[in-house]
Amino acid sequence: MERARDQKEVQATMNKYELALVVNAKIEEDVRLATVEKAKDYVAKFGGNVTEVEEWGKKRLAYEIQHMKEGYYYFIKFDAEANVPGSLEQSVRIMDNVIRFLCIRQEA
Repeated sequence: MERARDQKEVQATMNKYELALVVNAKIEEDVRLATVEKAKDYVAKFGGNVTEVEEWGKKRLAYEIQHMKEGYYYFIKFDAEANVPGSLEQSVRIMDNVIRFLCIRQEA
């Protein structure tokens, strides 16, 4: 029988991650913010805890993607267990207004 884990053990299994999103620059601001909120909701849905959201604003892309030369950059930092990024990436991959994304583990 598995015993209940205390708070320290639960925190020890959590890793720090950062999800970088490049969002379509041609959409309205409220739609763009809704896209970021949806990504944050996915983090929470899969058991993560969002700690910080950085908006870098509109930047020129290194190369043209889907006939777009600019995108809005967002960085969502969160704590989660090791299985969360895989599930999160599957959901973010099919989001309409996300041009590119990358989820990486932060060093402790």
